Amino acid sequence: MIGSVRIPKRSFAVSSVAALTLGLLAACSLGPDQPRTVAEEFAAALGSGDVEAAAALTDDPDAAADTLSAAFDGLGATEHSFTVTAAEETGDDAGTFSLDASWTFGEGTFGEGTFGEGTSGEGTSGEGQTWDYSTSGTAVRVGDEWRVDFDPAVLIPGMTAGQSVRYTPTLGPAPEILSSSGAPLMQEQVVTVVSIDGTADTAALANLLAPIAPTITAQSLTESVAAAQGAPVTAITLRAEDHAPIAAALSAMTGVTSSEQTRLLAVDRDLASPVFGDLTTLWQERQDESAGWAVQLVQPDGTATTIAGQDGTPAEDIATTLDLDLQYAAESALADLPQQAAIVAIAPSTGEVLAVAQNASADALGPIALTGLYPPGSTFKTVTTSAALQSGEVTPDTVLPCPGTENIEGRQIPNDDNFDLGSVPLHTAFARSCNTTMGRLAVGLGPDALTDAALQFGLGIDYVTPGLTTVTGSVPPAETPAARVESAIGQGTVTASPFGMALVAASIADGTTPSPTIVRGATASADRTAPPVPPEVTADLRAMMRETVTAGTATDLADIPGVLGKTGTAETGSGSAHGWFVGITDDLAFAVFVAEGDSSAPAVQAAGRFLR
Repeated sequence: MIGSVRIPKRSFAVSSVAALTLGLLAACSLGPDQPRTVAEEFAAALGSGDVEAAAALTDDPDAAADTLSAAFDGLGATEHSFTVTAAEETGDDAGTFSLDASWTFGEGTFGEGTFGEGTSGEGTSGEGQTWDYSTSGTAVRVGDEWRVDFDPAVLIPGMTAGQSVRYTPTLGPAPEILSSSGAPLMQEQVVTVVSIDGTADTAALANLLAPIAPTITAQSLTESVAAAQGAPVTAITLRAEDHAPIAAALSAMTGVTSSEQTRLLAVDRDLASPVFGDLTTLWQERQDESAGWAVQLVQPDGTATTIAGQDGTPAEDIATTLDLDLQYAAESALADLPQQAAIVAIAPSTGEVLAVAQNASADALGPIALTGLYPPGSTFKTVTTSAALQSGEVTPDTVLPCPGTENIEGRQIPNDDNFDLGSVPLHTAFARSCNTTMGRLAVGLGPDALTDAALQFGLGIDYVTPGLTTVTGSVPPAETPAARVESAIGQGTVTASPFGMALVAASIADGTTPSPTIVRGATASADRTAPPVPPEVTADLRAMMRETVTAGTATDLADIPGVLGKTGTAETGSGSAHGWFVGITDDLAFAVFVAEGDSSAPAVQAAGRFLR
């Protein structure tokens, strides 16, 4: 039956189809059932998306072509079909017919909802959003030919001349992103985008914006306008509370325009965690999944009436594990550091990510707290010591040499400032961070010993965590004794992110590696699993980390009750060194990283500010 055609979406621009049109017109003058014939040919042309052929079958081809083309463009359907369900002559020169129409839009699964007489929004799983309806029309004799008496309502129910039709997605109330206490963390807010062109007085605008954005200058604005080569450029995006006091002054400026938009923003402008990017992506996914759709008739003045569609389901709020008090403390602890710096805090018992912070210098490089890879230096001695203890060759009380410097496998290994402890128990060598002791221990380990020990603490495991993109680090097998010496002190090919070292600390605190989580109820999946560290080994490590604070390299934190830790300094190869500290206190494990801090001191001091 030629009146039912379903095709994929295609361009509906009017094209020349003279041969088809002539054939259809000729057919219109033949046969006994002329209303049905012309109606089916009209349906077939619509089904193929050929608006010129369909328009030529009407009594007003020009108006029909304009209306049909605009309707196909406005609906933008992926599929459509038209079927003649009834037709009859009502006289020698007239007849009526009925059409069933179906339009499919986009992707998704929707239920059935009715929006007005004869229209529905019925969806089919996997086939997108479908609008099914019936219309009726009139066929008339024009001279020797039969034509469809064109009325826009033949195509779209209720449409009249001058109206247009469009498909549009619809959104319900925006979800919120909540902190661990349930307080709003991020919300959709109205902002004002301020744009300028070459006629703007950049000096006056910079002066107006100075209290809000001191970094914006007349020179920076002028350079932006020049680079745009005459096109308008965005000068600043203002929150509502910033825009209101200067709105009148902005509107009075030549070459300055303002427009409102909605954006997802942190409730507090002072919060700027690198996790917000992934949480925003998750928020958008939930918005998209909950979206509805509508078909609207649009009046010439732009007002619209919905005639079909389906309401979306309310998007669920995103409850995160972020602790606002800890987040503020972490951001404050880093704010005054000139170097790139980051803090990541995790609850060992649950894997919940409690705080992720980095300063403005780090923000310029991206989310280094979560994905930046650096040599971890002596914080990696937690892994080296675990591997040595698990080998059975040493215990915490085994007395080992700690010379100020030693040539081990061709690599001259010094202690910090060449300090020399002589021979001391392993726990003392750990607390005082003896490079020479750790390097010598690693020589006797197998090529995979440090790799395997790192995996037991989550370092080197790839986690897929809803709402959080992370990289833990990499600890390749050390095939030679010389390579193991380098790896033992967190140098060579060993790398870790602040997130990765926070996970190491959490694993030591809990005894097993927790599955990281930032959205409640959505735990991570891992690309591999590792056997747990024997409980006695993690207990020994905790005791050594406590000694590091009470009598080792982190005594600046000794006033904080019960804190455990390990300091780290990692050479960068460019004459500078990164500073690290990993710590544990109660159900809190964290890592502090300060790029090119030259020692662990800035990281230890930041840890103190964070905890205090």
